[in-house]
Amino acid sequence: MKSLFRCPLCSSPLEREESRWLCPNGHSFDRAAAGYVHLLPANQKHSKDPGDDKSMVAARSAFLEKGYYDPLRNSLCKVILHHTEKLSAPVVLDSGCGEGYYTAGLYQALSESGRTPQIAGVDLSKAALRRAAKRVPEGEFAVASVYRLPLADASADVLVNIFSPLAADEFVRVLRPGGLFCYAVPSARHLWEMKKVLYPQPYENPVKREDYNGFVWQSVKEIRYTVNLECTGDVMALFGMTPYAWKTPKEGVARLEELDHLSCQIGFDLHLYERT
Repeated sequence: MKSLFRCPLCSSPLEREESRWLCPNGHSFDRAAAGYVHLLPANQKHSKDPGDDKSMVAARSAFLEKGYYDPLRNSLCKVILHHTEKLSAPVVLDSGCGEGYYTAGLYQALSESGRTPQIAGVDLSKAALRRAAKRVPEGEFAVASVYRLPLADASADVLVNIFSPLAADEFVRVLRPGGLFCYAVPSARHLWEMKKVLYPQPYENPVKREDYNGFVWQSVKEIRYTVNLECTGDVMALFGMTPYAWKTPKEGVARLEELDHLSCQIGFDLHLYERT
C-alpha cells in the first residue's frame, strides 16, 4: 500500500508493508508495535529520546479527554470540513500531532461527512505517537521533525499546526496550491487567572498576525470561553501543557499546587492561510 510518507534518506516514495515501510532504494523502516514508524534519521536527533516524555503525554491526554479544549477542536473541524467540501479524499497532515487529540477529531468529522480522509501526523515523541496511532488506526504516524517533513512536495490539502513549532518553508513545500494552513496560537489573555497565581505581575501574550512567504492570510477564528478546573490534578495538568512549566519560579508553582479549583479564561486564535 502506498504511504503518504516518503523516505527521509532519499526522498523516494514509501510502500507500507505489514511490519515495515520500504522505499525503492532498499531503505527500510520498521513499524513499531504501537503502529507508528520512525522516520527521524540519527543525524537529525538532538537528544536520545526527543519530544514529550510518557508522564507529560499521559497528563495532557487525561486533561484533553475531559473536553476542556473541545471548542478549539470543534472550530478546527468546522473550518476544514468547509475547505475540503469538494474533495472526496482530502489529505490532511497534523504537524506536531502529539497524542492525536485533534487528529482524531478531524478524521471523525471528515469520515462522518462522507469523505474518505487520508490523514497523517508527525511528532518527535514516541510516547505521544503510541496514543495517536491507537486513536486513529486508519491514519499514518511517524517520528519526524517538522523542519524536515517526510512528505512529498505539494502532497497535502490541509496542514494543521496546534501549538507546535512553526516551519513555514516546509509547510509551503508540502501543501498543494490552494491548500489550507491552520495555525492556532494563544490569545492575549489565555490562562490569565493562572498567570495571576504564578507571577506577581502577569503579562498578556503578544498578539500579532504574521505573514509567511508562500501563504496568503485569509481570516482568524477567535475562540474565547472560561473553564472551571475542579481539582488540583486538572490545574497542574493544564499548567504542565504550557511553556510556563519550564520557566516559572518555584514559589509560583507552589501557589498553584495549593489550589483545588480554578476558573480560568481560555483564548485561541485560529489563523487560516491559503497556499499561493
